[in-house]
Amino acid sequence: MDGPTGVLVVTGTGTGVGKTVVTAALAAAALARGRTVAVLKPAQTGVAPGEPGDVAEVTRLAGPVTAVEPARYPEPLAPATAARRSGLPPVDPAVIAKTARALAEEHDLVLVEGAGGLLVRLDDAGATIAGVAGLLRAPVLVVAAAGLGTLNASELTAEALRARGLACPGIVVGSMPAAPGLAERCNLTDLPAVTGLPLLGVLPAGAGSLPPEVFRAAASGWLAEPLGGPGRW
Repeated sequence: MDGPTGVLVVTGTGTGVGKTVVTAALAAAALARGRTVAVLKPAQTGVAPGEPGDVAEVTRLAGPVTAVEPARYPEPLAPATAARRSGLPPVDPAVIAKTARALAEEHDLVLVEGAGGLLVRLDDAGATIAGVAGLLRAPVLVVAAAGLGTLNASELTAEALRARGLACPGIVVGSMPAAPGLAERCNLTDLPAVTGLPLLGVLPAGAGSLPPEVFRAAASGWLAEPLGGPGRW
């Protein structure tokens, strides 16, 4: 599941696709196998001081992980824009990579959760989570939506990863409706076909609203074997 540094980067095809809940499921599955886990969120946007962010949500759902959030900006914008508007320093990819490496020395698995999609800007110089993954030589897991529009967004993300020489173990659908429509059902077959990447998991809609003990018990079952689950989708 992880790369040579013990790091897995989690990105999405866009915002609101379920990256944080998938990150929590990955962490819960690893913890259930006795592994130590750290979760690094390079830039948290759209939260006030003292308000819990994504790493707090992962900890709530998954259990005892080391949670690290180096930068936080109050407005719900891309990190580069949020940093500029707040007057706070932007994220430094080299510092994020150094932090991830340090965490990897003390943990079996480090999950780096990006903001939005693969090429969302972290600073005005054009840094992205793809660049962080490149510095780390870490694989990038893609979290995709279930419904209409996901094929195009997922294929674009897969092409961007290949163009940058970044490894990708596969795709996870972040939120599948309990009663999926025609598009959602077809996409389970079409996502691997259009991206050339295996489908490695499907999380049910509302997974993040489950009680933590229920979430932890179910998390591995939502994932395929390469991600710590029971088998192939």
